[in-house]
Amino acid sequence: MTYRTIRQRLMLSAGSTVIMGLMLAAAASSQASAPAYETTANATTALPNGVTTTSPTDTKPYPTPFQTHFWEALELEPQNAWTTLRKSFQWQEKTLPVEAQARVDEWIEHYRSSPENIITITERATPWLAWITQQVSERGLPGEIALIPFVESSFDPGARSHRGAAGLWQFMPRTGDALGLVRNGNYDGRLDVLTSTEAALDYLEMQADQWYEGDLMLSLAAYNAGAGTVNRAQRQVQGQGLSGDYWDLSLPYETMQYVPKLKAIATIINDPEKYGVSLPEIHIDPAFAKVQLAHAVSLSEASQMLDVSKMALAELNPGLLNGSIDPRSAQTLLVPEEVDKQVLAQLSQGNSQAQGNSQALAQNNSADTHRVERGDSLSAIAARYNIDQQDLIRWNSIDRPSALQPGQLLTLSGR
Repeated sequence: MTYRTIRQRLMLSAGSTVIMGLMLAAAASSQASAPAYETTANATTALPNGVTTTSPTDTKPYPTPFQTHFWEALELEPQNAWTTLRKSFQWQEKTLPVEAQARVDEWIEHYRSSPENIITITERATPWLAWITQQVSERGLPGEIALIPFVESSFDPGARSHRGAAGLWQFMPRTGDALGLVRNGNYDGRLDVLTSTEAALDYLEMQADQWYEGDLMLSLAAYNAGAGTVNRAQRQVQGQGLSGDYWDLSLPYETMQYVPKLKAIATIINDPEKYGVSLPEIHIDPAFAKVQLAHAVSLSEASQMLDVSKMALAELNPGLLNGSIDPRSAQTLLVPEEVDKQVLAQLSQGNSQAQGNSQALAQNNSADTHRVERGDSLSAIAARYNIDQQDLIRWNSIDRPSALQPGQLLTLSGR
C-alpha cells in the first residue's frame, strides 16, 4: 500500500470521526437533561501498516484547511508550522539498533553544541517550511521528509555545490532534466522552490515504490548516493542473511550519515527546549501567494506595481536568473502573502504597458543576454563581453561547455 493510499484512508476516517464528534456535541448540548450514555473517550482505528486514527480530542497528523479554520473559530490556540511539523513526524518513536542510535546521537550532540547554526538555518526556512510541510503531509509522507533541505542545502534556495548540484533539494543538472525541471539562461527550475519540491517528493516516492517496497529510508539513501550504489549494498548484506534495511548497509560515508543527520535534526525540533534551541515563529500558512502570469514581466515592474521591494521578490523567486519571468519557462510568480489580492489580479491579467514590455522581453534583446550563434564558444562569448568564463558557466548552469546550441540564450550576469 502506498503512502498516498494510507493518507486517503486516514483522512476519510478522521473526517468521519470529526463530523460524528460535532454531531454528538450538538446532541449533548441540546439534551442536557437526557440520561448519559457511557462512551469510549478515545476510539482508535488501526490501519494495516500500524498507523492509527483517534477521536477529535487526540492529536491529528495534519489539519485540513477546514479543521484549522474550525478550531480557530472556537478561539482555541492556533497552531504554527512547528506544531504541525511535529505532529506529522513518524520516525521519532521508532527504536533503532544500538549502533544506529549511536550515529543519530553523535549528530544530535554536533547540532546541540552549536545551536546558533540551527537557528540560522531555521530562520532561512521561514518562508518555505509551512508550504513544504503541507506538500509532504498531503502525500502522507513522514514529516521528517520536510527537513531534507536542512541536510541538503541548509535551506538556501540558491545553494550550489562544487559538483553542480543546485537549489534547496540539490538536484544535479541531469537529474533535474530527467524530472522535467526547466533549465535555460533565464530560469533554473532546480532553484524554484515550488517546482523543485514537487520534483523531489515525486523522486523519493518513485524510487521507494520502484526499488524498496515503499521504504523511504532506502529511498533517501538512493537520493544521496544513487539507486545503483544502494541496490548493490543491499544485495551484499541480504546474501549474508540480513534484512537489507538502511541501517544494515555499508555505504559511502556521506550516505551513511544522511538519515542520522535527518533524524537528529527532527529530534531537536521535536523538543527544542531540551536541546537549548529557540526556533523562530513560523505561521501555519505559507508566507507567499502565487500569481499566474501569461505575459513576461520584470521584477522591477512587478515591484512597482505591488509596492514590494525587488529584493523581496527576488528572494521568493530564486529560479529567475535574469530578474524577469517569461511564461515560456515559468508561469508562477511568488509574492509576499500580504500583498493586496486586487493588485495581484491586475498583475496576473496584465495591462497594456505590461503587455508591451512582455513583447520586448520576449525578443531577448537585453544587454544582459546573448543568443548563441553557430561557431560561438564560451571562451569567445566571455571575451566579447569581458566576463569570466567560469562565471558564465555558473550563471547558466552549464554542465557540458562544449554542447552550446545555436539559438540558446545565455545570461551575462548573476542577477
